[in-house]
Amino acid sequence: MSHKEDNEEKSRCHRTDLYASIPRTCLPIVYHPDYNITFMGLEKLHPFDAGKWGKVIRFLKEEQFINDGNLVEAREAAEEDLLVVHTKRYLNRLKWSLVVATITEIPPLLFLPNFLVQRKVLRPLRTQTGGTIMAGKLAVERGWAINVGGGFHHCSSDRGGGFCAYADITLAIKFLFERVEGISRVTIIDLDAHQGNGHERDFLDDRRVFIMDMYNRYIYPGDEYAKRAIKRKVELDWGTEDSEYLQKVELHMEGTLNEVLPDIIVYNAGTDILDGDPLGGLSISPQGIIKRDELVFRAAKRRGIPVLMVTSGGYQKKTARIIADSILNLHRQGLIEGDAAEGEGSSPLTTHMTSTSGSAGSTSTAV
Repeated sequence: MSHKEDNEEKSRCHRTDLYASIPRTCLPIVYHPDYNITFMGLEKLHPFDAGKWGKVIRFLKEEQFINDGNLVEAREAAEEDLLVVHTKRYLNRLKWSLVVATITEIPPLLFLPNFLVQRKVLRPLRTQTGGTIMAGKLAVERGWAINVGGGFHHCSSDRGGGFCAYADITLAIKFLFERVEGISRVTIIDLDAHQGNGHERDFLDDRRVFIMDMYNRYIYPGDEYAKRAIKRKVELDWGTEDSEYLQKVELHMEGTLNEVLPDIIVYNAGTDILDGDPLGGLSISPQGIIKRDELVFRAAKRRGIPVLMVTSGGYQKKTARIIADSILNLHRQGLIEGDAAEGEGSSPLTTHMTSTSGSAGSTSTAV
């Protein structure tokens, strides 16, 4: 795409509330209570802890790392936002409760009126999606951002699955390409236990996106077509433990970042690698997960690359505590600041936002 064509593309950007200016008094941690799915106990029919995001926030508040005043409140992605990636046909299909029941693997949903499914299931997922998009902009501005949610890496532009109804990773990247000067290369580091076939399908022929994916080779989704998009593929065996796992993370992540230096890293930090996870099939300790996240942030900081982190899969009650402990460790290690004012006036990348206010797929699936 020529510079002129690029400018013309940006001038056609739709109006969006997701790129609103965020006060410097806020930490780049994005969340909304609407992330949590609670409806007549139906959420308990899927192994996913549909309230884990709120628990992460509660733990961080208990440790006095965040409070309601310095947290960024996520906004729901509107249909116009979703259409940046999704087809109209796909979004219309979500108006059928059967389709949503299949994607989320909660069969009773098919018996509910779609307006309830929209309000109680899809709106939380749209709000998490909006949070990922917002966190992308914040990561560029502040050097890092964490969406305490998102990471729906099995959803692509025209198909959902594995509890993933919206392609938040693809959306965040497309928004960055379209709206932020200086973002022309993105690296996705996907360390969830499952292959990230959604964003892989979306970026199959896009040379601007480098994908490293490290996953259990024997579980869902086993999408051979999507694997063609992976530039650095690391397939793990059942029961992989800390020592081997962390060695591979460091080796392949360093190789990835040495091969192509991106303008931003999108880090899919699934905790379904935890020992005992019913869907992940790996044997990583809580300390191993915390160290993994530290390795990613340390490599990024050493190179001056902004990081957008999403929390993705994780199917045990204790994963929320581990996510919170990992974020606290990143702060203790000096890899993220704990006082919003510390980042005042500094940015790892000088960016110029285009005007956004006035311009025209194992037997069980998993996040």
